[in-house]
Amino acid sequence: MTSSPRGLSYRDAGVDIDAGEALVAAIAPLARATARAGSLGGIGGFGALFDPRAAGYADPILVATTDGVGTKLKIAIETGLHAEVGIDLVAMCVNDLVVQGAEPLFFLDYFATGRLDVAQARGVIGGIADGCREAGCALVGGETAEMPGMYAGADYDLAGFAVGAAERGRLLPRDVTAGDAVLGLASSGVHSNGFSLVRRVVAAAGLGWETPAPFAPGRSLGQALMAPTRLYVRALLALHRAGLLKAAAHITGGGLPGNLPRVLPDGTVAVLNADWPVPPVFRWLAATGNIAPAELLRVFNCGVGMAVVVEAARAAEAAALLTAAGEMVFPLGRIEAAAAPAAPATLRLTPQAGWPG
Repeated sequence: MTSSPRGLSYRDAGVDIDAGEALVAAIAPLARATARAGSLGGIGGFGALFDPRAAGYADPILVATTDGVGTKLKIAIETGLHAEVGIDLVAMCVNDLVVQGAEPLFFLDYFATGRLDVAQARGVIGGIADGCREAGCALVGGETAEMPGMYAGADYDLAGFAVGAAERGRLLPRDVTAGDAVLGLASSGVHSNGFSLVRRVVAAAGLGWETPAPFAPGRSLGQALMAPTRLYVRALLALHRAGLLKAAAHITGGGLPGNLPRVLPDGTVAVLNADWPVPPVFRWLAATGNIAPAELLRVFNCGVGMAVVVEAARAAEAAALLTAAGEMVFPLGRIEAAAAPAAPATLRLTPQAGWPG
């Protein structure tokens, strides 16, 4: 008489429930550390609760965003630098909230992988918690999905979801007119856009992530390219609460040409001069990949992580406030009236000779 074969388990199929429970236990303290006024309870429930009135809002309009970090994840997986993309995930969402005049209130994440590695996942979610603390929003929950057959090896994917609020009548943009000034806030590097092209340039140059970065002495290429997206929330909220901010554009995919016109009214043109300080990483990408200036501007932020519109007479005051909040600020240009009053907003940019060199 032969013994019957052992029955299959979920772990045999590639899903480890114990690892998932271990991850929840590991990240619970990280989430608790992001608690803020208005957040109710902790992670582990079927849904998260938030009380806008407890956060100080009388008549709030809610603003929601969602985003990911693109193929920068490939470099995170290959270098083991996971916390950086966790910060990126938060920044890509909350920077989109603040340009609408909203304060980020809470954040949720989605982490999917073929095989759950608790240390890897904790690194990512630790970065998410760091980003939430810097942005002043609570990490109230998320979803971890272990899906063997969907992802190979150590691959994983991320998505983020943020909700913010603004008092009714305080949403942005508003009152942008011809004559207003445009200021730029420096980026921390490539941020989280254009990494399919970045990886193509690196591969064509025959470089490894451990190679010393040609544009950042003392750092490896992987470390330099993985610099997280800068969080502009606190500085822009301070500018908005001071009554100085008319509009702001988060410069992501599409660059300045694809993003600044989105916050301008019809009948206006943003007239910019490409004479701001361009970080060495973009000059290196342009030279190594033989990337044309127009393509560079359309794919990357080129050193401008955020563009803000303020009244020209108060531009110096706005720049001083932003500088005091820790930002590097520089003039970008001005808003002009378009030839056709009803024409969609556009951007006109004049590169300097040899730009971006």
